[in-house]
Amino acid sequence: MKRDSLFCATRCSGLLCLLGGSRFNQFSIAVAIVSGIWLSAAVATAHAAQCVIVTLTGTGPGPGVFNGLAGPGTLVRYGDDSNNCGAVKLQFDVGRGTTLRLSQLGVFPAQLNGVFFTHMHTDHTEGFADLVTLRWFFNGAGPKIDVVCSSDIVSPRDFTVSCSKFTTHIGDAFIQSGEVAQRHSEDSKNRTAGGPADLIHTITFEPKEEPQGVWSSGDVKVSAIRSTHIVGHVSYRVETPAGSVVIGGDAGNDALTPPRASSTSDQVEKLAKGADIIVHSTIHPIMAPDKGSGMFAYAFYRQSTATDLGAMAKRAGAKYLMLTHLIPAIGAERQGPWNIPGGPLTEADYRKAVEESGFTGNIIVGTDLASVRLPAN
Repeated sequence: MKRDSLFCATRCSGLLCLLGGSRFNQFSIAVAIVSGIWLSAAVATAHAAQCVIVTLTGTGPGPGVFNGLAGPGTLVRYGDDSNNCGAVKLQFDVGRGTTLRLSQLGVFPAQLNGVFFTHMHTDHTEGFADLVTLRWFFNGAGPKIDVVCSSDIVSPRDFTVSCSKFTTHIGDAFIQSGEVAQRHSEDSKNRTAGGPADLIHTITFEPKEEPQGVWSSGDVKVSAIRSTHIVGHVSYRVETPAGSVVIGGDAGNDALTPPRASSTSDQVEKLAKGADIIVHSTIHPIMAPDKGSGMFAYAFYRQSTATDLGAMAKRAGAKYLMLTHLIPAIGAERQGPWNIPGGPLTEADYRKAVEESGFTGNIIVGTDLASVRLPAN
C-alpha cells in the first residue's frame, strides 16, 4: 500500500476518505467543497431578498357602509422572501372589519408591531376596539402594542380631539358590561385586570410642518407630517430598504375652498417626494357641489380628488398610486344621502380621472385586500 493511500486509510474520515488520492488532492477537493457550501449559503441569502407588501385592509366609503367593504385601513409588511415580507407588520387606521380582512391575510392582532392613526374619525378607528380586545383575549399578558397618533389638540371651536383618551378608554364598554372581570376571573394569570387598555403603549407626537420620525424598528422607520382634514390629522411615510410608502389618510389642501391650485395637501406632497407608493383616500370630481350631487361643500372640499392625486403623484415621482376610501364606492347608487350624478361609478371612471392628470405610473383603484409588493415578483 502506498504511503498516501495508507494516510487516507488511517487518518481520514467521512467524505474525504471516499474521495481518496493524495493529501494535496484531498486538500484541493476540501477547499472546493467548503467554497461550494459558502456559495450555496450566499445564493440562499441572495434569494431571501428584502421586500415590502402594502395591502388595503378596507376601502369603504365611510362613514356609511356599502356592499360589505371594510372601513379604511392599510397594512404595511416588511421582511424578506424567507418570511413572506412579514418580519414587521404595521396597521395604518383601523376601520370596521379590519380584523376580518387581516384574518384573510393570515395576520392576527398579536402579530402586529404597531398601529398608526391618521385622525380620530370613527370610520378610521372603530375597528380598533375589536383588534385590541382580541389581542387581550388571546395574549392578555402582553407584550403591549405601540399605538402612534398625534397629541391632544384643541379645535378652534373649543373641543379637544384626543387619541390618548381614545386608547385609554377603549375597553370601558366591556368593563362596564362586566365582560372584562368575567374573562379575567377565568384566566387571571394571562389576562390583565384592566382589560384591553392595559396592552396599549400609546405614543403621541406634536404634528409639525416638516417630516419627523415617530417610530422605528430595525430597518423600518416611520415619519409623520401635519396635514389638513380635521384638527390633529397627520400623514405617514414608511421607509424600508425595499421601498417607501406614504399613507396620506384623508388629507386635503389647507385652503378649504376654491380658488386654490389643488385639492391635495402640500404637506403630503412634501412627504411623498421620491416615494415608491402613495396610498390616499379620494373623492371623484363628479361629487362636486356644482355638479348636482347635493353633497355638503365642506365635506367635498376637505377631500383630495382623484385627478389632483394623480397630478401630485406625478410631481412626487411615485411609481404607484393606490386609491382607497373611495367616495363614492364603485357600484354605489348613492353616497349616503347624496346623489351620484350620472349613476354608479366604475373602476374605469376612477382610472380615467387619474389619467387626466398625466400620471403614467401604476394606478390601483382600491378594493379590499388589493396589494402591491416591492420589488414586484
